[in-house]
Formats: sequence, structure tokens, C-alpha cells
Amino acid sequence: MKPSTSSGEPGGLLLAVGAYTIWGFLPLYFHVLKAVPALQVLSHRVVWSVILLVVVVLLLRRARAIFLAVRGRTLLLLCASAVLIATNWLVYIWAVQHEHVLEASLGYFINPLVSVGLGVALLGERLRRWQGIAIAIAAAGVLVLTLTGGGAIWIPLTLALSFGFYGLIRKVVAIDALGGLTAETVLLAPLAILVLAHASAQGESAFGQTSSTDMLLVLAGAITTAPLLMFAAAARRMPLATIGLLQYIAPSLQFAEAVILFHEPVTRIHIVTFALIWSGCAIYAWDSLRAARARGVMEPG
Repeated sequence: MKPSTSSGEPGGLLLAVGAYTIWGFLPLYFHVLKAVPALQVLSHRVVWSVILLVVVVLLLRRARAIFLAVRGRTLLLLCASAVLIATNWLVYIWAVQHEHVLEASLGYFINPLVSVGLGVALLGERLRRWQGIAIAIAAAGVLVLTLTGGGAIWIPLTLALSFGFYGLIRKVVAIDALGGLTAETVLLAPLAILVLAHASAQGESAFGQTSSTDMLLVLAGAITTAPLLMFAAAARRMPLATIGLLQYIAPSLQFAEAVILFHEPVTRIHIVTFALIWSGCAIYAWDSLRAARARGVMEPG
């Protein structure tokens, strides 16, 4: 038998925890930039990410390989994934700036279950019994929030669906994490530059007003690319089930920040909704871990 790999490499665990922790604290960063329009924050995020990624690609001598990979079907798929990730980023930034961190965290709690559903519906993946139960319970939570008007339901649904379809495309596209992210940001860069140029021409640009704001906007590149690259490195070193369990770090931190730091109101409807969502997530995580252990026992070696 092969030795169990349920824990993965220590370095992989640190990278994964680090990535999800950074994502979990992103609301604090975007909240500080509350005075900057969300579209400008997104545009700076794209532009500074491109600059940082191009430097990384050149240092790793990956430019030619990425250029050759981004063509034909791969290019079309990356155009679609670029639109999806830009939509996800914009809605998330807007949600934080308009005191909807609670709803944003909800979106990332249900995202893993959305991803499973998309895999079943579009990739022909088989759904285990407990996975089906988890998705049904989480769907009931979303339905409760929708029918009662207990929150801005469009925020979690947009975040979960956009990132779910983004993950689906990145799963089937023939390019690695670094190449895909670089291509996506390069594709988005012209639009981002146009947005910033228009804001500057109208005298509405946030950049150049104060040194602290400028520094925070420049840091958007590192804040965007660092956790994604850390996650990609961790995913190569760790079992998928372990990654699946760790991904709840980010929305848990976001939920805590929404309640403790931003004092967003938690209604009875929120409590019922999150109880159902958390129950679904717990069942999904337990089933994933159980299935991973079963595969480890059954593998010959």
C-alpha cells in the first residue's frame, strides 16, 4: 500500500493556509479603499497584477511557452474566464465597500458546492450520496434567503456562480495557473487602462491624490497574485480533499470581520441561512475527507 498523503507536505499546508488567510483578510484592504470607486480599484488590481506577473514570467523564462499556449480554443476559454474573474472581483469589491461582507462570505461558503454541481451537470462527474445531501441543504439555505428577502441575494449568487464557472473553465483549459492568470490579466489590461484614463480625464482619478492611497492601489497587484500563486503551488503538493477543507478559512474570516469589525446586522434569516449553508459545507467536507481516506486505503502500492 502507498503511504497516506492526507496531510500533504508541510510546505504545501503553509502555502494553502497562507493563501486562504490572505483572501480572508481582503475585506480589510478593500474597506480602507472605500472612497475609491470599485471599478477603479478593479482596474488598478488588473494593471499592477499584469506588471508583477510579467516580471515573474520573465524571471522564470516562461514567456515563450505561455505565448505559444494562448491561442485557438485556449484563447477563447481564457477570454471567458477573464470576464468571469473580473465580474467576481468587481462584485466582491463593491460588496465590501457597501457593507455587504456578510453576503460576500456566504458566496464563498456555497462556492465549493456550486463547483460540485457544475461538475455533475457539465462534466458528467458522479455525485456521491452525501454530496447530493450537502448541496440540497445548502440550496435550501439560499432559497430561504431568496424567498424572505433577508439580504442582497444577488451578491452571493453572483460570486459563487462566477467563481464556480471560472474554476470550471480553468479545469478544462490547457494552460497552467501562472500562464492562465497572466493571460487573463493581459486580456483585461486594455479595458482597465481605458477606465483609469477616463477617470483621469474627468478629474475623478483616485491615484495621485494621497501617497497612502497610491501605495494601497499599487499593492493591489501583489495582493491579487501572491495568494493565487501560493494556492497553485499548494495544490500541486496536497490532496484535493485537504484543500477542500482549508478553503473555508477565507469565508469564515470574512464572516467574523463582517460581524465583529464592520458591525453588519445579523438577522434571524441570516442565522437560518448560514446554519443551513454551514451544515451543507460540513457534510461536504466530511464526505470529501472520508472519500479521500477510502481511496488511500484501497490504492495498491
